[in-house]
Amino acid sequence: MTCIYLYSVSPPRATALFVDTCLIIESNLLDHALKLKTRWGVFSPRAIDDGTVMFMQYLDIAKADKCLDLGCGYGPIGLSVAKSCPEGEVHMVDKDFIAVELSNTNAKLNHINNAEAYLSDAFSAVNKQNYFDQVLSNVPAKVGREQLSIILYDAYDALKPGGKITFVTINGLRHFIKDNFKSVFGNYKKLKQGQKYTIAQAIKL
Repeated sequence: MTCIYLYSVSPPRATALFVDTCLIIESNLLDHALKLKTRWGVFSPRAIDDGTVMFMQYLDIAKADKCLDLGCGYGPIGLSVAKSCPEGEVHMVDKDFIAVELSNTNAKLNHINNAEAYLSDAFSAVNKQNYFDQVLSNVPAKVGREQLSIILYDAYDALKPGGKITFVTINGLRHFIKDNFKSVFGNYKKLKQGQKYTIAQAIKL
């Protein structure tokens, strides 16, 4: 299979000629250089999306954190976080088996041994027994609000006391996230609001 290398500038609009071609993005997230294999059909295959780039600027990862990347895609968030917590571990989950396969491939490609991706529809296959220090997600724009409410309650169960949930969402979801973080966690903090995206955080007290 032919691979095309992509850098910070996206290539011209793709054509059907490249449907079976793998793409490789070279990026720097959380001050870690990553080489990420992607393909057409997964989210943002030609470049790290703007929401993720913004998100990564506001994460604070401790060396021994146990983290969950919810909806991992091909792994840009989870793998950069894994490099930031070498004494911890990162679980990356997605309901798309191609995304899971790419994340595990990219972990090997970047010599990351403390991260693993596996199939899970939200928290369906995730340990929800006060296990994680952090739950992280670039929330899909089209996620249903009922499903998102269920995810927040599952995240509460999965976090250790003192653990943090941090989401980046489109601005259209910011009020919903604010209200539901307060309802589920009893607190809410807006870390950043840009033109398109908002980063929000809550702590399990």
